[in-house]
Formats: sequence, C-alpha cells, structure tokens
Amino acid sequence: MKTLSIEVRRAEPLDARAVAEAHRISWLHAYGGLIPHKALISMLERRGEDWWRRASRGPSTLLVLDIAGKIAGYATIGLNRAKALKQEGEIYEIYLLPEFQGTGLGGYMFRECRGILRGLGLKGLVAWCLEESAHAVTFFRATGGMDVAEGLEDFGGTSLNKLGFVWAE
Repeated sequence: MKTLSIEVRRAEPLDARAVAEAHRISWLHAYGGLIPHKALISMLERRGEDWWRRASRGPSTLLVLDIAGKIAGYATIGLNRAKALKQEGEIYEIYLLPEFQGTGLGGYMFRECRGILRGLGLKGLVAWCLEESAHAVTFFRATGGMDVAEGLEDFGGTSLNKLGFVWAE
C-alpha cells in the first residue's frame, strides 16, 4: 500500500515558484468577478516568484500545504494587525488550489495555522475576507469564526466590504 504524505510546513525559498502559481490560480478562482479585473491582475503581477521567495524569509510566517511534494495551498500568519480587536494572532491569507477545495484540507490547514499561533503564545485569532466571497465566509463560519467587524478594502478605486472573523482563546 502506498502512503500519501500531507503536511503543513514552513515555506522555503525553493517553494517560491509553486507558491506564486498557487497564489495566482487560487486568487483568480476566488476573486474573478469580485475584484475589478485590472486591479486583480496588478496584484497578481506584484506577487511573483521573487516576492514569494522574500516572503519565505519573514517577518510573517509563510506556510505551505505540501501533498506528496506538490504545493496545494499556502497561508500567511502572524500578529493581529487590527488593534481594535483583542485577538493576538491573525491568519492573513489561507488559499488552496481549486482542485483541493472541498476536501477537508482547508480545515486541516486552518487548524495547523491556529495551532502554530497558539504555540507562539498568541491568544485568539482574527481573519478577514471579502463579504461577497461566499466560499470564504462559509469556510470561516464552519471553522467556528464569528464575524464581529467590518471594513473596506480598496481595489484600484473600487471599495469592497470585508468581514473580520474572530476565534476565542
């Protein structure tokens, strides 16, 4: 019997190309039709392989979901940036390639991110998503998040509503 390895691990500089590709594909899938096209493409172009190589070196933590050597998704985590919220940790991004969505791997990656933040002694967790991103809203609610904050995000002159989800502890 063959064993399939699945792990969430810290990204290495050599992962940069695969993370850049996962970023591009997952963002086009998640935000196509939500974020104005020109703004979305501009954001994707700014975050190419070199950007991800630098990101793998900090200051926030870049994690990858590695399935038998294939990068199936990524997450970035660190300190909460919304000082009005008392939670100390934040998941800045958590994305999977479309073919891995709906398999339970997003929940697995979320739990691993949360565990790492707890391990660093950070109490509570915050994550933000666009209000119109039904998939993200459903995901965060399914993991026990409560939407307690709202904000606006500007994308090339278009403002979109975002929701802040929190988890206790």
